[in-house]
Amino acid sequence: MYSTLTPAETASKLQTSLTHGLSSSQDVTFRRSIHGSNELPTAEDDHPALKFLKQFGEQPLILLLLGSAAVSFVMGNKDDGISITLAVAIVVTVGFVQEYRSEKSLEALNRLVPHHAHVLRGSSDREGQVTSETLSASQLVPGDLVAFSSGDRIPADIRITHAAGLEINESNLTGENKPVKKSEDVVRPRSPYSPTTQEIPVSDRSCIAFMGTLVTSGHGRGLVVATGGKTEFGTITAMLHSIDKPKTPLQASMDKLGKDLSYASFGVIGVIMLIGVWQGLSWMNMFQVGVSLAVAAIPEGLPIIVTVTLALGVLRMVKRGGIVRRLPSVETLGCVSVICSDKTGIMPYPPKFFSHRLIFPGL
Repeated sequence: MYSTLTPAETASKLQTSLTHGLSSSQDVTFRRSIHGSNELPTAEDDHPALKFLKQFGEQPLILLLLGSAAVSFVMGNKDDGISITLAVAIVVTVGFVQEYRSEKSLEALNRLVPHHAHVLRGSSDREGQVTSETLSASQLVPGDLVAFSSGDRIPADIRITHAAGLEINESNLTGENKPVKKSEDVVRPRSPYSPTTQEIPVSDRSCIAFMGTLVTSGHGRGLVVATGGKTEFGTITAMLHSIDKPKTPLQASMDKLGKDLSYASFGVIGVIMLIGVWQGLSWMNMFQVGVSLAVAAIPEGLPIIVTVTLALGVLRMVKRGGIVRRLPSVETLGCVSVICSDKTGIMPYPPKFFSHRLIFPGL
């Protein structure tokens, strides 16, 4: 909406000034209470210990192995119980460590938001006096007048009110590597019959400076029109947090294998017990024999082989600059035969010379 308004109309709508921004500290506090801090939305993060425990319940095969280990200990087969428990611990630990490291790497996205901003505010003591302050970017509110120059990162979505040779790199938002020229001129909708913001793509909003983008040359200033989760970058971050986590083909196959083994194990126990009882043997002896055979039929080494193989795949991805958040997603990525992407700004150099870090947010 603000890209279709003049600077004066923007200032009027935000109830601020084009020359000295906001002047009352009480007004700033009130606006912050409404809009919140200028921080990207983050999903509620579980404690690492809780994440580690959740690893045990995500795979039926792991639960089946834990049940087998418990039965082995009860029946006195300590060697089998220890070996199965050790196998499960290796699988869960490797998966937890890899996902934890990937999440820490993805937290680098928050570094795109600068820590400080140069704000112009009117003095509440003397009318007409303007003071320049360097504040934490999280304290910005809509209506603040912010100045920026070459080398600065934009701290919020800003309607530019003054620009001198201003160019901004928006590659982290649009994928275009070439800096975009910015000005204070109003952007006209493509369709005169539908003058809405949706008709103006992000790449065409030449009078808006977006949060997290980098000023490559020139200088300018403007009014903050959106902060935190209401910015374009905040909208993308919220979308990433709302992505569902479907099971990968490998996980679906492993879950099916675990269920099939469970049914087969119970079936074996039932058949052997019935045959033994029919032959005159005791229920307890036949139960022990059936459980021993069922435990022996469960491949406790399979999860280790799968986890180690996926971990090796993740390490190869890291060497190529890719971050995989979930370990089983390496197999899904390996199944990809066609990648649909924008025609520009995606791969400027051959892969072996590609120095940027690729992030697959849905993995």
